[in-house]
Amino acid sequence: MANPSDRADVKFLTIAEVAAMMRVSKMTVYRLVHNGELPAVRVGRSFRVTEDDVDEYLRKSFFNAG
Repeated sequence: MANPSDRADVKFLTIAEVAAMMRVSKMTVYRLVHNGELPAVRVGRSFRVTEDDVDEYLRKSFFNAG
């Protein structure tokens, strides 16, 4: 079982915050979540994404265009 103090370091973001961070639309973030490309936790009727998962997704998606 996870230690509760481990969760204190986790920062959860809303879909709107993720969209702003990635500079994409909210619909794009919803698509990533529903396709399983971006892990998310459902809280009531909304989703929350950890900042670490957003960073990991962006790191894996990065490619050198030059």
